[in-house]
Amino acid sequence: MDNLLNELADILEVDNVSNDDVLANFECWDSLTVLSIIALCSENYNITISAKQVADSYSVGGLINFIKSKGNE
Repeated sequence: MDNLLNELADILEVDNVSNDDVLANFECWDSLTVLSIIALCSENYNITISAKQVADSYSVGGLINFIKSKGNE
């Protein structure tokens, strides 16, 4: 999970992200971005999440905490 911030930055098409960044505020934020996050979680972390769970995470930090919590189940 150490690379998660960098992977999210790539998906969100920015150089870097911080925990406080609001997901919906990214210029590229759309349904394809959400699908890319879902695919990232599935392929790299063997975690299944829904589009609603991604959106409900609200911020980068919220999403990371959610992904980490799913990895501990």
